[in-house]
Amino acid sequence: MTELKPAPAVIRVAHSPDSDDAFMFWALAHHKVDTEGLTFEHTLTDIETLNQEALKGTYELTAISYHAYAKLMDKYALLNVGSSIGDKYGPVVIAKKPFTKEALRNVTVAVPGEMTTAYLALKIWDPELKTQVVPFDQIMDRVESGEFEAGLIIHEGQLTYQQQGFVKVVDLGEWWFEETNLTLPLGSNAIRLDLGDELIQKIGRVLKRSIEHGLQHREEALDYAMQFARGLDRETADTFVGMYVNEMTLDADIEIRKAVKLLLWRGFGAGVLPEKVEPHFVDVLPELAPAQ
Repeated sequence: MTELKPAPAVIRVAHSPDSDDAFMFWALAHHKVDTEGLTFEHTLTDIETLNQEALKGTYELTAISYHAYAKLMDKYALLNVGSSIGDKYGPVVIAKKPFTKEALRNVTVAVPGEMTTAYLALKIWDPELKTQVVPFDQIMDRVESGEFEAGLIIHEGQLTYQQQGFVKVVDLGEWWFEETNLTLPLGSNAIRLDLGDELIQKIGRVLKRSIEHGLQHREEALDYAMQFARGLDRETADTFVGMYVNEMTLDADIEIRKAVKLLLWRGFGAGVLPEKVEPHFVDVLPELAPAQ
């Protein structure tokens, strides 16, 4: 049983400095929604760092990789709001020349972190691949330079790699759908268990309001997100945001939860995870109106 701590004066929120996360948190960061009296402090850093910080329980509310959750379930629960889901698309293995799956085993693939869902999906696709961790925003450059013959890309690179002269070896979201007929759950917002049910629900409601407000005020939210779009034009950035902030972000339904469970179980089968993990989601409930 998790020991409850006194409610913190400030809720520390952490997410990645990417256009989709920025879109999701715009309304909260700019005081556009009711925070129910809570004060929020935002930290922006890359997803692998967030996964590592979550191992220490650093933030009350944090974006994490679904893969990382397997190592965090003693500290965090998954919220049903705030997921990034690949619907027949996801992380892509790119190279400067075509590779067969067998030929890829003869090279080292640059990956954005061993706690990312991208890495987990790659290892489920082929447990025999050799990998090396490289910061996600350096992978394309280091494949281009010839340091690596292939790289696993996440974020905006999924939309731009062809323009930059790379070829696709495999889109892991496409492959996962062909294998399972399910979406590929990539990232989630996790909340610390020691906050207790009442505060967890309150924070969850605030997060949901922020996502809803962004979706309802898309142009304003996109204006803010553009500063995190790493050189994308507005139309491409809008496409990318729409891929990962949408109705599925507002509620991880039964099909998404099935996909999360299968992903983690397949990760055990591939030897990446030491045990089968049963994911625990917290459903964010509407605030009850005061009794008349």
